[in-house]
Amino acid sequence: MYRLTLICVGKLKERHWREAQAEYLKRLSPDAKFDVIEVESEPLGATVTAAQSMRTEGQRILKRLPKGAQVIVMDKGGKALDSLKFADALREWGGGGAHLTFIIGGAAGIDQAVMERAASKLSMSALTLTHEMARIFLLEQIYRAMTIIGGKAYHY
Repeated sequence: MYRLTLICVGKLKERHWREAQAEYLKRLSPDAKFDVIEVESEPLGATVTAAQSMRTEGQRILKRLPKGAQVIVMDKGGKALDSLKFADALREWGGGGAHLTFIIGGAAGIDQAVMERAASKLSMSALTLTHEMARIFLLEQIYRAMTIIGGKAYHY
């Protein structure tokens, strides 16, 4: 069984995003113990710079990292993988029982201190996605990867 954690900056406010997350977590439950941790976002603008926002959110993320977890940061500058290669990576990273922690940062990005903890940096798209979309798309791709690893027909 895979041990996975997703740390996200901000909450899912709309019901449809919460329902989508719940659906993917349910689908993943036979194959993974999956925790979602939401950390408070730091407002941007007025007197708060992007650097200050990232630093504050980064501290919140680092405090919530599971001990010994292998960290995978979702970052626009990260490596882009197709679904099959993502499944291979997930198998490699977590197949031996490692605790994998995926991180989706806030509006300003991810603080350097968090980036330095990352074993891998992945890009979901060259497009800009809302944080809600990124979270659901990542959950869907993790679910898709688990079906590929398990030889199930979802991907095909």
